[in-house]
Order: sequence, then C-alpha cells, then structure tokens
Amino acid sequence: MTDFKTITPEELTNNPFKMIGSEWMLIAAEKEGKINAMTASWGGLGILWNKPVAFAFIRQTRYTKEFVDANTHFTLNFFEGDFKKEMSYLGKVSGRDEDKIRTTGMEVSLQEGLPIFDAAKKVIVCKKLYVQKLDENYFIDKKILEQCYSRDSMHSLYIGEIEKILAR
Repeated sequence: MTDFKTITPEELTNNPFKMIGSEWMLIAAEKEGKINAMTASWGGLGILWNKPVAFAFIRQTRYTKEFVDANTHFTLNFFEGDFKKEMSYLGKVSGRDEDKIRTTGMEVSLQEGLPIFDAAKKVIVCKKLYVQKLDENYFIDKKILEQCYSRDSMHSLYIGEIEKILAR
C-alpha cells in the first residue's frame, strides 16, 4: 500500500460512468481472515447525508454479500488496462466453490483489514452506512423487474461513506 497516495473524493477526476459501467469494479470484503470479491457494474458515487458516498448492489445469492455483511467496511477496486478476463471470471465463479482470486492470478492483501488488489489503480474505502434489499413493490417502471430480475434474485443496496481513496 506504500505506492498508493491518499486523495480526497474531490480530487478524483475519473468519470464514474466509465469506471463503474464499462471498466467495472471489484467489490471486496474480509471475513474471518478470508477475502472475497465480485465484479460489479452497477453503482455510483455522490453526496448523501452530507457525506461523500459510494453505492453498490449485491444480489442476495452472492457469496461476497456474506463478507460485506460481516464487516463494517468494503473496498471498491478499480483497474486500468486489460483485466476484463480476470474480472469476468470473478463475476461468474463463486468463492464458495473455489479460491477464484488465486485462479485468476490476481494478488490481493489485507491492508489495515481492508482487501486491496495489487494491480488496482484506485481503491475506494467505504464504511457501511446503509443496506436495504430492493423491493419489487417500489419499482415504478415494472419493465426493469422483467429485464433484470428473476424470482428471488433481488439486489441489496449498499451505501458506504467514502473514508479515503487510494490512487497510484
């Protein structure tokens, strides 16, 4: 972590639509000394409750949800360059079934209890503030339910206060 510098949210110049939507991110958390991560392309950055926040969505069935739920913090890891193959794998394979991080060859370590991927160019450290399972009754546009959800596959919304951003 020594080659990272800490920046404020105001110093982040990357486009969050590109960072999250097309380059993807890894949501990572620690539980009982183990690390798990999943690829995500739904989320955002902004201001809520007078705090800089990040928000992300995790399906109920994802193993990573257990890790995020078990901890007060999670990290969002962002990469530059060609990591689509590895990130795709981390998004498709469950950590319940294998050590998927090792399989990809990516290196990750706990730094102050936070999972940091060695190849990450930016890491957003989030302290959980709020979590809620999405409820189909509150969708105004019911087409979203048809397009994005099958039975019992709703996401939980996680809102985390951005405590720091690590940048290379």
